[in-house]
Amino acid sequence: MASLIDLANPTRFMRLSRLLLPWMAGLAALLFLIGFYLAWFVAPADYQQGETIRIMFVHVPAAWLAMMLYTMMALSALGTLVWRHPLADVAQKAAAPIGACFALICLLTGAFWGKPMWGTYWVWDARLTSVLVLLLIYLGIIALWRTLDDPGRAGRAVAILTLVGFVNVPIIKFSVDWWNTLHQPASVFRTGGPTIHPSMLWPLLILAIAFTLLALSLHLVAMRAEIMRRRVRTLTILEAERLDRLALAGAAA
Repeated sequence: MASLIDLANPTRFMRLSRLLLPWMAGLAALLFLIGFYLAWFVAPADYQQGETIRIMFVHVPAAWLAMMLYTMMALSALGTLVWRHPLADVAQKAAAPIGACFALICLLTGAFWGKPMWGTYWVWDARLTSVLVLLLIYLGIIALWRTLDDPGRAGRAVAILTLVGFVNVPIIKFSVDWWNTLHQPASVFRTGGPTIHPSMLWPLLILAIAFTLLALSLHLVAMRAEIMRRRVRTLTILEAERLDRLALAGAAA
């Protein structure tokens, strides 16, 4: 198994990720087939929420992944600022658009669920508002990456912003415990054990793993694209410098 130090080498990372990607994507596809079959054809409708309960099988994994990807970005930010890991800012930049997509999916599916349950698509609930803030932080990070041309400067600036914004993640997690909100409390990961019936819990867990593998696969693809983009940028700069030297030599002659 390659160590983290070995993976700091972009060439080794590209080689390992190329081997892992087909297996991760294939396993994700298989789990999606199993999970959605169980969710739509085996899991029963809820006695209160009816068929709208099936939104949960997409909404909950999206919420988990929106927070998980931001946590990965915060760890990558530490890797950039503290350990100077060569791939830390690459991992952080690659994760931001994926995390933003999952945060948006979480908000949209929550709105679709909220309309029949609460009678409105949106309320300024603590959980909903903090997830919206998370989406805005994601968008701010993406914008900052695009504002600065130099990857090194952009990586350090984004790392600081990411660590400052990480305070919102525990707020999302514990908002239903700290404040009186409309959003239901945790029902899967809790000290007393899950409160969801196994017929709904198993499809949810399978789909959560499937979505996680999908997110990690997309993350590896995005990291590979960013590494190639930086290699092309470096080669372009070197070629431009070579042409400048040739032009100066020709002028001097």
